[in-house]
Amino acid sequence: MWNELSRNKHDRLERGARFAAGKMVASSDATALMQAVIEPGDRLCLEGNNQKQADFLAAALSKVDPDVVHGLHIVQSVLALPEHLDIFEAGIASRLDFSFAGPQATRLARLIRSGNLQVGAIHTYLELFGRYFVDLTPRVALICAQAADKNGNLYTGGNTEDTPVIVEATAFRQGVVIAQVNEVVDVLPRVDIPADWVDYVVPSPKPHYIEPLFTRDPALISEIQVLMAMMAIKGIYKEYEVKSLNHGIGFDTAAIELLLPTYADSLGLKGKIATHWALNPHPTLIPAIEAGFIQSVHSFGSELGMEDYIRARSDVFFTGPDGSMRSNRALSQTAGLYGCDLFIGSTLQIDLEGNSSTATLDRISGFGGAPNMGSDARGRRHASPAWLKAGREAATGLMPRGRKLVVQIVESFREHMVPAFVERLDAWELADSAGLELPPVMIYGDDVTHILTEEGIANLLLCRTPEEREQAIRGVAGYTPVGLSRDKQMVENLRDRGVIRRPTDLGIDVSLATRDLLAARSMKDIVRASHGLYRPPARFRNW
Repeated sequence: MWNELSRNKHDRLERGARFAAGKMVASSDATALMQAVIEPGDRLCLEGNNQKQADFLAAALSKVDPDVVHGLHIVQSVLALPEHLDIFEAGIASRLDFSFAGPQATRLARLIRSGNLQVGAIHTYLELFGRYFVDLTPRVALICAQAADKNGNLYTGGNTEDTPVIVEATAFRQGVVIAQVNEVVDVLPRVDIPADWVDYVVPSPKPHYIEPLFTRDPALISEIQVLMAMMAIKGIYKEYEVKSLNHGIGFDTAAIELLLPTYADSLGLKGKIATHWALNPHPTLIPAIEAGFIQSVHSFGSELGMEDYIRARSDVFFTGPDGSMRSNRALSQTAGLYGCDLFIGSTLQIDLEGNSSTATLDRISGFGGAPNMGSDARGRRHASPAWLKAGREAATGLMPRGRKLVVQIVESFREHMVPAFVERLDAWELADSAGLELPPVMIYGDDVTHILTEEGIANLLLCRTPEEREQAIRGVAGYTPVGLSRDKQMVENLRDRGVIRRPTDLGIDVSLATRDLLAARSMKDIVRASHGLYRPPARFRNW
């Protein structure tokens, strides 16, 4: 027998046929369909992305009878909705492989401690996608799309995200694909997923949920963040001639984006830095795009309110004939890993080796794409000035090679005056309590090239011993216990060598680090910069 998977799929589809007219299933039959086609112990992929959620199918899955459907192994990028964990409390699912938990981080930690959920691994996005095609291939995939036609072809709109990789892995190993759609139309703007990859289409009673995850209100950017952005632009982007890059999510990187048309322009850097991006369409990019700084942006997902602006700036974004953007999380992750010279992002904890993690004792946020974006791509072979200079500074051997810039930008104290710098990551204790084989480190210290705080920049590429590396980190850790335990003489020696550089060493006048430097200081300013094309979600409108 060499076709057991296809025979099993045939049996599942026969059981589900009574709920379908062709491929169309009424929303009221969604739970009954799942009980018919899902088998106990199945590996199931529920499309939960950074932004786009198969929320109706998630709710329908949470209502199946645990006596009929149980012991599921969930493989899923992002745990964003309560229903994503409800199925574990109900006994419908028992095992989880994922990448990011975000809003469910605290509840996830509690379920792991209680023994209701077993974690296989916390993955990077590309790692999880890769395993879909190796040893974590789904038997059933629950996905979402903007629209379907009557044949079952799917249009994913701007937020394609994970959909292609999930469907391809499932459909081509004889798995069952169920899609929730916002509408069924006669003619699609374009076909993103062909009908013969899809088994059932369920029109949702309301449009699937999309989180405006990458929108940051400039009004909340602090002057410390402006100062750190100035140091990033002058001390890293300018010095390494960084043209291709990725920004993590946060106000630190939003400040950099809003200083490009002002501070970076005053340094004569237009056309010399930050021209090509692997990045979601952050609204805070708009002033830099309008100023002619940014030439191209390929995106992991989209962002609510940016649709009209993207359509009007098709020279910058990747769009189809209908004007809507085509995002793709797997391809953008690959572009960020191999096509970008720099990743800059933040974290919750950094230890004395430069290891960082967003998994703490009471919150298991996971990693998402940061371990891919924030790593040195050992397979890269094309050269660029930034890559070559970082490689020369690392000086690892006789054979010359380049190096990706990986920057951790973080204030020394985070919310509620919790130190960002620690002697030992919570990840060690978390690994013991959750039964993980390894401490969940987001970015390993040997991948980090620079740490940037309000105190200055520590260039870890120039450190030649573990002791130098530790003191360089302590030297920018401010008034945290880690920073106060620095060897003052060694830190000053490192500063003399340019390993540590304070704002004054970079020629930055701290008194000029004010919000006046921001190209937009409010959401209304961003709307104005977009010529009215950007339409922020209601919760960001304060006028």
